Amino acid sequence: MSDQGVTVTPSSDPPIPTGPPPKVTNRGRTAAPIASSNSDSTDIPEFEYFGVPGPRGLPPLTEFLDIWDVDMMRRPDEANKKLHHTASYNTDSLVVRRGQEFQVKITFNRPYKPAEDKFAVEFVIGSSPQYSKGTYIPVFPTKARQNIWDGRVANTSDNVVTMAIKPAADCIVGKYHMYVAVSTPYGIRRTRRDKNRDLYILFNPWVADDAVFLDDEKEREECVMTEMGIIYHGAYDDIAERDWNYGQFNYGVLDACLYIMDRSEMPITNRGDPIKVTRKASAMLNSRDDEGVLVGNWSGDYTYGVAPTSWTGSTDILLTYATSKMPVCYAQCWVYAAVFNTFLRCLGIPSRVVTNYYSAHDNDGNLKTDIILDENGRIDRNRTKDSVWNYHCWNECYMSRPDLPAGFGGWQVVDATPQETSDGMYRCGPASVQAIKHGQICYPFDAAFINSDVVFYSRSRDGSMEPIKVNPSHIGRMVLTKTPGGMTRRDITDQYKFPEGSTEERTVLEKAEEYGCHREKFRPPPADVELVLPTLQVIVGDDFELSLEFINRSDQRRTVDTYISGTVVYYTGVTSSEFLFRTPTVTIGPNKSVKESLTIESKSYMKKLVEQANLNFIVTGKVKETSQIVTAMKVVTLHNPKLTIEVSGLYKVNEEMLATVEFTNPFSFTLEGVYVRMEGPGVMLPKNKYYSMITGGSSLIWTEYFTPLRAGSTRLIASLDCPALRQVTGQVSITIEP
Repeated sequence: MSDQGVTVTPSSDPPIPTGPPPKVTNRGRTAAPIASSNSDSTDIPEFEYFGVPGPRGLPPLTEFLDIWDVDMMRRPDEANKKLHHTASYNTDSLVVRRGQEFQVKITFNRPYKPAEDKFAVEFVIGSSPQYSKGTYIPVFPTKARQNIWDGRVANTSDNVVTMAIKPAADCIVGKYHMYVAVSTPYGIRRTRRDKNRDLYILFNPWVADDAVFLDDEKEREECVMTEMGIIYHGAYDDIAERDWNYGQFNYGVLDACLYIMDRSEMPITNRGDPIKVTRKASAMLNSRDDEGVLVGNWSGDYTYGVAPTSWTGSTDILLTYATSKMPVCYAQCWVYAAVFNTFLRCLGIPSRVVTNYYSAHDNDGNLKTDIILDENGRIDRNRTKDSVWNYHCWNECYMSRPDLPAGFGGWQVVDATPQETSDGMYRCGPASVQAIKHGQICYPFDAAFINSDVVFYSRSRDGSMEPIKVNPSHIGRMVLTKTPGGMTRRDITDQYKFPEGSTEERTVLEKAEEYGCHREKFRPPPADVELVLPTLQVIVGDDFELSLEFINRSDQRRTVDTYISGTVVYYTGVTSSEFLFRTPTVTIGPNKSVKESLTIESKSYMKKLVEQANLNFIVTGKVKETSQIVTAMKVVTLHNPKLTIEVSGLYKVNEEMLATVEFTNPFSFTLEGVYVRMEGPGVMLPKNKYYSMITGGSSLIWTEYFTPLRAGSTRLIASLDCPALRQVTGQVSITIEP
């Protein structure tokens, strides 16, 4: 019996739940979980009944076709791997490419009779295989029962049937389980699950129907099959290079790449689309949002990991991530780009590492890199927030873009370095290179992050700012990649930009403005005094001369109050510390030039050096007679000593050889905490040694035995790294005979 007339009073809120929130599931939203792991699988029953067996069970099935053996023809010397360009993958499983026929041999208990016998080869991927999702694919041998994958009997010999199978050119990329199923009047019986019948299906740049088709054999060989790359760094006028072992064919690397997609919880059904795969991977290669592969670190303190400059290849990084399930420490832009390149090439997407010299890191997204000066022409470091990276590495991958207008397929920019967010995550791309060049930055994804002007502003005491100099050609000065099939660099700047000052370039800028990219249109008249800084090549630890040339192009005398600032900077353009500040006053006669020379002693910068040893000189000045501001910038990349590698032995497959690494400390001080790494594709897996100290003038000699696994031309590369000296490298080319 209820209490009528009683008023209910409100209670206090229930206590806040403690502990981690429960993981959101598909319950109530989908009938089954969305398959997002290639490593998860469902066992297919060995026998599927068509009806309920009688009280005596099923009769003997001896009169019907039975499967005795399945040969995947998976050895490197057999036709499948040769024709599919996958013989180099160091795995016992079959690796093939989609859109192209491969063969398997099936041995039955008796000769196959096409008129009577019915069998199918079944392919399954993911935890909830469904025909409608493309995760369960039965392939039949007869034309009457063809499917999304083609099948045919290529040959019969006694009890052996050679079945030819052609996966769809847009099928899911990943690891499949294969079964052979025979239909009887009582049900379907099939082979048991056997890991020896697992196979990997990859993207196929050799087939025109595949979205990653690249119709250039030389480019394909370089951008899919080549394991050893060259990554360019240094400065625009002092280019340096380092070798990198992508190692896309090494044992475990393919599984590690598939694990990356599993870790991202990318639906299995999306893994046949290179656009979705590359966009997801650009987020997963960094750890900022999603516990991805690499932790970025530009601080110079790498106590809890490996210094970015110490890595020599991708194999260690990917295998460590796949086994530890934790992000690997540490990376900077070229490491992100190199590991991303391994991921793309391993899955069959043509890709290359690209270096852009003078790359803008624009903090407010206005496509301007702003440098603020005070009224006297001195740089205001507190208010200058944008930075110009000496260089920045990203990737290009090749694919069609059916989501964009015609003409925007081909090379696409993708960037895993966590600089800017895109759709809420740290990633960039794929952005069409053609769209960037033509100013069509409205199209997905992230094309607006790639170009910039450098604008110098003079800030008055009341806070107002006036543009005094605009340099439209400083950013993106040069874009380089490795020449296909060679060891030289290839300038691809013209693929990103029209020539400076051309009619096409002006049209592109106007087009970009239509999509909201506001550039500084004001062009102040050039000063009649020009300031020129020389190009210098300096070895770390040396004293050197910095010569400034002031050129007076007027008919009157000019006096310039000059500020000369020398700073130690990271390669990202971010200042670490200032080691030089001078304020000379320079007088120049009419139509004359004057040189102002400064001696830079090594003791002024050596103790302040950070990795990659970059010195940045910014010279600004105010002309007394005209109040005009003159500016000049120059990055000097100090050259490190080299280490040497020597190789001895028979230079034959499976014959033991010896590699010797030598390095002499050229400094008067001791190098402490020294790591040396060495590896080479097809000849040596990553090795490393640690030396607690190398005193000044002393040498290290490290010898390592190795056994080449593959014939052909390759290289051994080595790096030496310690807190006081970064990015010391060496390499040797060798040719291994069969």
